Amino acid sequence: MEQPRRLVLASTSPYRKALLERLGLRFDVAAPGVDETALRGEAPEQTALRLSVLKARAVKADNAIVIGSDQVASLDGRRLGKPGAHDKAVRQLRRLSGRTAEFHTALTVLDSASGEHHSRVVPCRVTFRDLDATTIETYLSREQPYDCAGSAKAEGLGIALIARIDTDDPTSLIGLPLIALTEMLARAGLRVL
Repeated sequence: MEQPRRLVLASTSPYRKALLERLGLRFDVAAPGVDETALRGEAPEQTALRLSVLKARAVKADNAIVIGSDQVASLDGRRLGKPGAHDKAVRQLRRLSGRTAEFHTALTVLDSASGEHHSRVVPCRVTFRDLDATTIETYLSREQPYDCAGSAKAEGLGIALIARIDTDDPTSLIGLPLIALTEMLARAGLRVL
């Protein structure tokens, strides 16, 4: 298959890169360098959508199709960021025990030549098992998911913490909704198959 236009992933996330590689397309990776701070009063899905657009627009690429994506997790309407450290991950997982969190994964596909873009948010509801202290500590020592929103890396051992996932696109939980992406790329003139 010939790929006439350059494809750029506006993300340095190894998880998004691995997901995009599944499509078998050649692409470049660029760091968008965007401030990911939520705006005052902004809902989690609005933050994810705004940041996906900003990330796609931040990458300077001539005549390219640029993919921007962002994910914001929330529990009871409050954001769950990346814990960054063990003690914060323990607190997050205690809060998530037996509860359902929402993961809002936004996707933007930008045509850098025309400036036209299409965006969408793919929601995912994740219900966690009841997690005792031993389960949490064992999981964190083995997986160390300190760079994952909600402290649960579903593509790894974190799947054992989850009782149920409700979404139209299972890859949205990992950070790049491929079902939506293939449709959006086709609309931008780049067919996967």
